[in-house]
Amino acid sequence: MKQKLLTVKYITFDFAGSALAWLLFHYYRKSVIEPQLIGELVPFNFDLKLLLSLLIIPTFWCLLFFVNGYYRDVYRRSRLKELSNSILVTFLGVLLLFFVLLLDDYIATYKNYYQLFFTLLGLQFFITYLPRLALTSSTIRKIRERKIGFPTLIVGEGKKALSLLKEIEGQEKSGGNRMVGFVSVGVVPNEVLAGRLKMLGNYKELRSVIMENGIEEVILAVEQKDSRLMGKITNDLHGQDVIIKAIPSMYDYLSGRVKMSSKYGVSLIHISFDLMPLWQQKLKLFLDILLSTIALIVFSPFIIIIALLVKLSSQGPVFYSQERVGRYGKPFMIYKFRTMYTDAESNGPALSSKKDNRITPIGRFLRKTRIDEVPNFWNVIKGDMSLVGPRPERQFFINQIVKKAPHYVHLQKVKPGITSWGQVKYGYAENVDEMVERLKYDMVYIENMSLFADFRIMTHTLITVFRGKGV
Repeated sequence: MKQKLLTVKYITFDFAGSALAWLLFHYYRKSVIEPQLIGELVPFNFDLKLLLSLLIIPTFWCLLFFVNGYYRDVYRRSRLKELSNSILVTFLGVLLLFFVLLLDDYIATYKNYYQLFFTLLGLQFFITYLPRLALTSSTIRKIRERKIGFPTLIVGEGKKALSLLKEIEGQEKSGGNRMVGFVSVGVVPNEVLAGRLKMLGNYKELRSVIMENGIEEVILAVEQKDSRLMGKITNDLHGQDVIIKAIPSMYDYLSGRVKMSSKYGVSLIHISFDLMPLWQQKLKLFLDILLSTIALIVFSPFIIIIALLVKLSSQGPVFYSQERVGRYGKPFMIYKFRTMYTDAESNGPALSSKKDNRITPIGRFLRKTRIDEVPNFWNVIKGDMSLVGPRPERQFFINQIVKKAPHYVHLQKVKPGITSWGQVKYGYAENVDEMVERLKYDMVYIENMSLFADFRIMTHTLITVFRGKGV
């Protein structure tokens, strides 16, 4: 609750600061810049146009800060990183405002442009950054004084775990970790660690332990000989809203993986599941919702026609829903136009093929043009799917795929998509072996995720749709 209150404070100060900066900048234009052109003082009027700008401009800045992650995890902030990010984001925001709102201003000399730009830059930066610096400094001080702490769980009970616990407890100024307990990875827990810290269960119960104890950080202190187990535990932590760290090995130090994050913190590796920069994640989500909404509006007349064709072609509902597995293994209902006869899977789940007699005549056309997937846009708006991502599968087939390709679970790091690189390069799979073969293309995608990659995949998908080369 305190963290939410702090987030509100950041947003409030950013909004108020941006409004004040714009008000002072407007006064500067009227009192300094415009008189150079007109030759006399220009009256400062607090009119409706200025009032609206004092609402719109601060909203623009708050959205820009939000996209860049300023309001995410406000308890864990670095003043140095915040300074560099504030300079960069403020510069880009002022540059955008300059070209959109100020470039058409009538001026006496081109030097006025430089004066306008740097005045707005200075006002916006200092008036918003200084309150932010004060809030961040206050939070950091409270963390060091142990007034704020992040409930932390140790995974492991050997020498590494004991050494880590001693180092954290022996810090003169806290790095933020408030040790709650540990989970065992062995058959018999280490008695020394069990005597100093509460054992909360076995690593197989990790998810329930995290939920029951409100854990925010997990530190992997697994012995070197248990490296495979460490990989399994990391995979099990997918989808958990926790920060994952690990004790580095000598190789990690030599390879430069250990970064200095805090003067008072313990040297740990931060394990991140983020496959895209935060601003790209936010922009991808925004584009998903925007483009899906536009698509449903544009296709709305055709949806009525297609619905009638589906209804008249065979008995059964117009739309078809089926449970699929989404991000972090969470099930959801996917929606499509029905392309098969209603008793298509009376003998159990089965994949479709090119000469599948279960597909209706209109259904074959819908599949070739991928029009059957238009209702997927609703799944995107709901947040179950993305425009681009690995195609979602049923648990029945996932169980078979994992037996042949255990790394399939890595696809569940991201939301499933309407289209994917595997869909573009390989197409629809008719059996599990082909699904495994297609998997390598989707693995390449998640290792190289970017907005550019999404744009490329969507372009190839549109070409496929217009050529009618779907299955």
